[in-house]
Amino acid sequence: MQKRLIGETGIEVSVIGLGTVKFGRNQGVKYPTAFTLPSDDEIENLLSVAMESGINLLDTAPAYGSSEERLGKWLRGKRHDWVISTKAGEEFIEGESYYDFLPSAMIQSVERSLQRLNTDYLDIVFVHSNGDDLRIIEQEEVFSTLSALKKAGKIRAYGMSTKTVAGGLLTIDSADIAMVTYNPVCTDDRYVIQYAHKKQKGIFIKKALASGHMPVSVADSMQFIFEEQGVSSVVIGTVNPNHLREVVGCTMDFLQREEEWGRRDLCC
Repeated sequence: MQKRLIGETGIEVSVIGLGTVKFGRNQGVKYPTAFTLPSDDEIENLLSVAMESGINLLDTAPAYGSSEERLGKWLRGKRHDWVISTKAGEEFIEGESYYDFLPSAMIQSVERSLQRLNTDYLDIVFVHSNGDDLRIIEQEEVFSTLSALKKAGKIRAYGMSTKTVAGGLLTIDSADIAMVTYNPVCTDDRYVIQYAHKKQKGIFIKKALASGHMPVSVADSMQFIFEEQGVSSVVIGTVNPNHLREVVGCTMDFLQREEEWGRRDLCC
């Protein structure tokens, strides 16, 4: 699978990442059908399929219930095979989200993620926005806090999982990477993707398939996303190995065709 560098961080990620919200949380999510949390064996099988497919990016968060702990158990002896992306700022407790962006809370969250994920460093930490992106960035010192953790060697890169275009643009100015929503029915963040490409910063795509509500095919959605320059990786949240294989296959087919077209253009 094709891999892409995240700006100037030195971190190289597969163009498809595996999102793990369904590993640990099935409350308060917006998927079209209810689901039970996977067993340990099912998680191991899915992660094996991801590895065999060339995926090296795992995305998690404290707000994803037991996701971090379950990944941490599996990662023993395998940590250096993966790029681990997690978040800070949101907790999900007894069916409700709670947000705290104070420096002490952000630091405590990162330290706890290190323990849960059974690692001594995190590749990427995103601020888990509550939607008030600009206020969080401008008044809560989140990026200066994460910058200090980066200097201390706790994390390698940082950014925000944003909910507004303005927040995405400011994140690109202030951090290494932004995670934005982009798909055929939600295109506002195209400006952020283009700005990140210009600034040589990273972009992760969330909700590529609209949390299971996408009215077009997986192939059409993935082609739409990857036609936009500047996308580092698309994070797909699934616990279905066949679904993951479908996404990977569609993406690889399109990127291979795109590469062939590029070579043809150079020859002619």
